[in-house]
Amino acid sequence: MAHPKRKISKQRRDKRRTHYKTEAPTIALCPTTGEPHLYHRAHWYEGKLYYKGKVVMEKE
Repeated sequence: MAHPKRKISKQRRDKRRTHYKTEAPTIALCPTTGEPHLYHRAHWYEGKLYYKGKVVMEKE
């Protein structure tokens, strides 16, 4: 197996990783309630669970 001849310094390693950045999650608006939520996620609004603009579950 190939092994590195010298240890890569933290500075050099971090220089290589400068382009890896996290992106902000995309926010969608519910067509029924108008509430902002994450894509492909259900969200609660006034005691009801909505997914794709439809009521999936109600709190008892």
